[in-house]
Amino acid sequence: MDYYGIGFSNIRLPNDSKSYIYKYNRKVNTFPEEVFMHEFLHSLERNAKEYGYERPQLHDYEKYGYENEVLVGQKKWYTDYMNQNINTANGKIGLPPEIYHLKPAKSSNFTYSNRLEEVFQEPENIIEEIKEIKRKMGI
Repeated sequence: MDYYGIGFSNIRLPNDSKSYIYKYNRKVNTFPEEVFMHEFLHSLERNAKEYGYERPQLHDYEKYGYENEVLVGQKKWYTDYMNQNINTANGKIGLPPEIYHLKPAKSSNFTYSNRLEEVFQEPENIIEEIKEIKRKMGI
């Protein structure tokens, strides 16, 4: 995943079509977007580290009093993390605002990345839909 040239994340999904990740289930994956957000935040976290910015570790949410909630997962933690709004004795911490304007520090970060729109290209009309069906059938 490449987000406007400022970060990337590789997310691997199992090939098993019976896996619950392919089906929405409010008891199991109530915030399915969370995995994409989580991995993208790891990209920004890594970029901040490579540029020398101080920031909390993404997985340290419990140290700062946040919980993984039933319906929204870690949404509050991610929001405060992204907005540098985590309360500590020394003031507010989180990702620095500048990190949203910086590209990854190392060009090697793009070696195995793919753009989402290329991977998840959806047909936009009935003609493209028919062509896609024919392509999949080998016609």
